[in-house]
Amino acid sequence: MKKILLSLVLSIAACSAVSAHADINIDKQVKSVEDKVIKWRRDIHQHPELSNRETRTAAIVAKHLKSLGMQVETDIAHTGVVGYLKGAKPGPTVMLRADMDALPVTEKADVPFKSTIVTKYMGEEVGVMHACGHDTHVAMLMGTAEVLAAVQKELHGNIMFVFQPAEEGAPKGEDGGANLMLKQGIFDKYKPDVAFGLHIMSSLNTGQIGYRSGPIMASADTFDITVKGKQTHGSAPWNGVDPIAAASQIVTGINHIVSRQVNITKEPAIVSFGKISGGLRDNIIPDSVNMLGTIRNFDMDNRDQIFDNIKTTATHIAMASGAEADVKITKGYPVTINNPALTAQMLPTLKNVAGDDNVFDVPKLTASEDFSFYAQEIPGLFIFLGGTPIGQDTSKAPYNHSPYFYVDESSFKVGTKALSQLAIDYLAMNQ
Repeated sequence: MKKILLSLVLSIAACSAVSAHADINIDKQVKSVEDKVIKWRRDIHQHPELSNRETRTAAIVAKHLKSLGMQVETDIAHTGVVGYLKGAKPGPTVMLRADMDALPVTEKADVPFKSTIVTKYMGEEVGVMHACGHDTHVAMLMGTAEVLAAVQKELHGNIMFVFQPAEEGAPKGEDGGANLMLKQGIFDKYKPDVAFGLHIMSSLNTGQIGYRSGPIMASADTFDITVKGKQTHGSAPWNGVDPIAAASQIVTGINHIVSRQVNITKEPAIVSFGKISGGLRDNIIPDSVNMLGTIRNFDMDNRDQIFDNIKTTATHIAMASGAEADVKITKGYPVTINNPALTAQMLPTLKNVAGDDNVFDVPKLTASEDFSFYAQEIPGLFIFLGGTPIGQDTSKAPYNHSPYFYVDESSFKVGTKALSQLAIDYLAMNQ
């Protein structure tokens, strides 16, 4: 009920003539922290840490927030940090979030602060790199914390700073990320009313901001299908049950789910196989075949339907072949949905920060984000921040997760101001 009432309030606010920004000028504060943000980012970039192992990064964050006089809580969801800034005037609470983890990628970008860290990942020796820009998110939110602490006496409400581990997924056998932070009660304790977050993107130029009302990033789930047959000699298939033949029909059948069983005029969806393995020799029909794949979509009802259809298709096709299919579906991240009323309410703020010509309604992205867990609980707005230098073709820029991923540092002042202004303006409009 609280969520419904808040959405109604946001809808009214979005349609009213309320000022789009508060009368608090933070340009001086944003400029004063720019060099610090760059320095923090370079340091964190040189010392990347994988999911649930972000101890050094968390310590830097906690020390900074404490220096600003905030209430600080550490070791949430393993390495997570929450800072709480209480405004001088009563009002709602805004959550701002940054993710801290790096990726098992060996850096090839030619920068002076290049990562040379090597570690073990799933038994293999790998390089570690901030190939998705989480180092920039941490640095910008640290800068935002300093900006907002400087105007604390003017704030009509409170700010909750969430520095989250394991956005890229917890290590095998562990829990982590946004979902674990919620399970450990951060919303119960701090009771935020809305959540804002951003992601640096090479698909936009520096100074540009991308947004979208409603679904903006896909859900991400995995399926694991084992087809069990009966091993026999390849020269006499009738003496066994061929799981390879059954598996090939299952692949075809599952690939028809989206095109024939899901209403894709509602929202798009994707089902892709990534791995098929079974058998050892050319003349032995094996006992079993294993198949792994991913499911992406933008509608939570479609998501459940696809799950059911995969199970039905695989088990029935296997049964028709005399085989059995064991289907396991693991839920990953939900659809990242920007609350339409909150998006409409805060769009003038984004345009005020970046300029009308630099704010774009962007297409849906089939990648996923665990910010989605927060946005399931309270109205959320997740935006994209341009990181490719002005004048460079974004279509040729190394994409997120590339070993050549590069971010223009002049974009940080735009991101810092955007996060700061979103918080200030929301509090001013909802005091």
